[in-house]
Amino acid sequence: MASTGRLSSLFILRLLCLLGQINPSLTYSLRNCTILYQDKPSPDVSFDCSNRKLVSVPNELPKTVGSVKLNKNQLWQINRDDFRNMSKLRYLDLTSSFVVRVENGSFTDLVSLKTLLLGNNQLYTLTDTIFQGLSNVTVLDLSFSNVRTIHKSAFQFLTSLEILDLGGNQLGELTAIQGIFQLPKINWLGLKYSEFSVFETKNLQLSHPSSLKKLSISSYHLKKISITTPIFPYLQLIDLSLCFVDNKMKFDIPDKALLGNITQLFLKDEVLTFQRIRKVLLSLYSLRHLRLTLVSGWIEKGLLLTVCKIPTLRKLDLFNNRFEKFSLNLSSCSQLTELDLSNTGLKKLLTGSVHMMKQLRFLDLSANQLKKVPYDIRNLSSLEILRINDNLISKLSCEDFVNTTHLKELYLNKNHIRIFRKCVIQALSCLKVLDLGDNNIINFESTFRVSFKKLEILDISNNSLRVINRDEFQGLQSLKQLTIEVDDFLNLDCLTGLDNLQDFTIFKSSRRILKSPHSNNYKKLTHLKLLKSLTVIYRRDKRNSCIVNSISYFLLMTMENLEIFRAVNICIEILFGNMFKFNPQLKSLTLIESNVSNLNRAFFQPIPNLGTLEISKSNIKSLDFLVHSNLSALKYLSLTENEITVIDEMIILSLPSLLYLDLSSNLLSCDCSNAAFIQWIKNNNQTQVVDAHQYTCAFPKEQRGSLFLDFDDQSCWDEGNFLYFIFNTCLVVLTLFISFIHHFLKWHLTYTFQLFLAFLYDTRKRKNIDPHQFDAFVSYNVHDEDWVHREMLPVLEGEQGWRLCLHHRDFQPGKPIIENITDAIYSSRKTICVISRNYLQSEWCSREMQMASFRLFDEQKDVLILLFLEEIPARHLSPYYRMRKLVKKRTYLSWPQAVQHPGVFWQNVQRALQTGDVLTENTDLLTGPGGC
Repeated sequence: MASTGRLSSLFILRLLCLLGQINPSLTYSLRNCTILYQDKPSPDVSFDCSNRKLVSVPNELPKTVGSVKLNKNQLWQINRDDFRNMSKLRYLDLTSSFVVRVENGSFTDLVSLKTLLLGNNQLYTLTDTIFQGLSNVTVLDLSFSNVRTIHKSAFQFLTSLEILDLGGNQLGELTAIQGIFQLPKINWLGLKYSEFSVFETKNLQLSHPSSLKKLSISSYHLKKISITTPIFPYLQLIDLSLCFVDNKMKFDIPDKALLGNITQLFLKDEVLTFQRIRKVLLSLYSLRHLRLTLVSGWIEKGLLLTVCKIPTLRKLDLFNNRFEKFSLNLSSCSQLTELDLSNTGLKKLLTGSVHMMKQLRFLDLSANQLKKVPYDIRNLSSLEILRINDNLISKLSCEDFVNTTHLKELYLNKNHIRIFRKCVIQALSCLKVLDLGDNNIINFESTFRVSFKKLEILDISNNSLRVINRDEFQGLQSLKQLTIEVDDFLNLDCLTGLDNLQDFTIFKSSRRILKSPHSNNYKKLTHLKLLKSLTVIYRRDKRNSCIVNSISYFLLMTMENLEIFRAVNICIEILFGNMFKFNPQLKSLTLIESNVSNLNRAFFQPIPNLGTLEISKSNIKSLDFLVHSNLSALKYLSLTENEITVIDEMIILSLPSLLYLDLSSNLLSCDCSNAAFIQWIKNNNQTQVVDAHQYTCAFPKEQRGSLFLDFDDQSCWDEGNFLYFIFNTCLVVLTLFISFIHHFLKWHLTYTFQLFLAFLYDTRKRKNIDPHQFDAFVSYNVHDEDWVHREMLPVLEGEQGWRLCLHHRDFQPGKPIIENITDAIYSSRKTICVISRNYLQSEWCSREMQMASFRLFDEQKDVLILLFLEEIPARHLSPYYRMRKLVKKRTYLSWPQAVQHPGVFWQNVQRALQTGDVLTENTDLLTGPGGC
């Protein structure tokens, strides 16, 4: 049956595809590319075709595409038709694709292209028309593409070009790139790892000065930089970060006026002699930003004394030098506002080294070997950002930051701090960002109960905290982002007062998770209305198993505007049905490495706005939890690295808004159970099944490793063709037959069915019931109960002394109704049917009447008395075929006709009850005088 049902669904799916006339070119079964998912769709659809071993540009790319990544392939050649009519393409990446040749006119139609990346290829030659049509390109990467010759008109079409990287090519003569300097909007030119031996402006014949502002140049062979002509009046940055030569390079700029706009100079390695670098620095009278890396020799010789004499200098980068062997002294650099000393091997910063920098706003001391906060920091009253992370600091003093009252960002993460007293930062009233993660802090001594009205981001994760106490963060009224980790309990009372919290991340390593809030503070927690993102991450225990515990219901019910929920390493026990009852705005749900194999549809009922669902590495075996799951808004569904074998395509079709489906790394079965899903992947024109053409078979064994979409499902269709015919033929005939029966024989069948039931009960009950327990069973409708009690019972039971059976009084409680009716009819000598219009409309009265009628004709005894309370035309008795026939043939009792003589009426009833049971030819089956 299951196989037949699946074949039927296959047939229906094929029929829908045929009726819909699906155009294969519009489907989302992409063999070579992936459409990048966009939470907020834009007109620029992005395709990722990278790293697919492509030898040509895929023809499945639509002409309306906005972005294409074709990097890391084996294209070899770009042809003239590859991008024809793609007038909306804005971004094209062809990096590392072994491109050797680009046909002339290949980019002609790319009139909207802004970024073209052609780096790390084998272009060799740039022809005069290679960039034809690219008048709107602003970024062009040609680095490491083995370019050797450039036609003098190659760049003439790039009238909007601002950024060009030509580094790593085999260009030996500056004149080869002369046309670049004439581009009207050129801003940045990269020439690192070039083949230039000299860079002399006198060799350039330009019709007008260049607009170039930033020049990055280096070469293993560069021996001389000479700027002797005013062709770079706007040049602001010279980057010489990669010049490796044995002989020192010459830097020739005789006229200081030619360097009047130079504000940035980047130098790496000691490419000049010490005397020449001093001379160069002193000639740059507008320099504001100086970067010196891997120049420890220069610094040891005292170059910083020269540097500090540059009056315009504001930013100094000295990262990636080594200062272990000598003392660093920057006491004369009082003009600096930014100083980077990261990764310099500093074990200590001598007192007085930076204390004179009264204007310093940014200081980076990260990735060194400092064991304490340098003393000089106490004097940096203008400091706004301090990075002292990734050091060996184990203890903080209350005086370390006493004078840095303007500090806005403080990074102390990745140290060895164990004790953190509130006096350490109590003077930092302007603090907005504080990172104390990755230390050994055991408690905060009520640090954050003190008011930090401006603190917005706090990270205290990966410490040795066992408990976060109640009201721990009550002084952080402006906090927007909180990241914490505790080993034991997290008392939710600690969140009291965080009215502006938007992003909350919890790292947890214990099996116990969240302690419910104190009842007195629960109402305060309901102020977490601005929280939009919650992340709960459990550390793996020693057995590498997921944590079995509950995320506090009280925590989630305070977050009525929660939009993003992410959990890592949790088990099914926490996923109760009403978990998100108070989070109807949830839009994104991610569960990673979580044992949720028993997930059910009730879990999703409270979150109808869910647009993104990602469940990976979580032992999911089936998609049944998606059936009737209230996920009509779901657009993104990722179920990677699970154990799914069979996908029912009808479940996927129940998600009407689904645009993106990722089932990579599952245990897919290549047999007829997945045939319909395979057809759906190939034909649907709404949902993209990401990398479907790369899915492989896990079952059966003989198919293992083969491609999922290569499974030949034709046998599945052939096997079912005859079954389709038989099934559909039978379905049509059955539908017609049922329609005929319902229209013409409805009431006949109903009556026959009731007689059959009466026969069954008669056969079973006849011998087990003592006869004549009652003189008569009264069958009546509840609407006529008042007449029975007011008129009938006083006469028949009171005056005449008959024993009557009434359903409300004599039916046995707990017994099925149909059995009570049967027992009452067969244990009574007679059955009195009190007939009214309500009686005729009652199902149970109809059954009582039919049961008594069956007894009448089965036993051939005079057992039935019809008593009409209303004048009812014979045509109204038609649904009750047997009654109409008997009324026409026999007499009956009529209460409306006896209104004037009720005494006579009750005498006739008495006479009917006295009549014997033997039925003769002269005996009326329906006792009573009169007629219709």
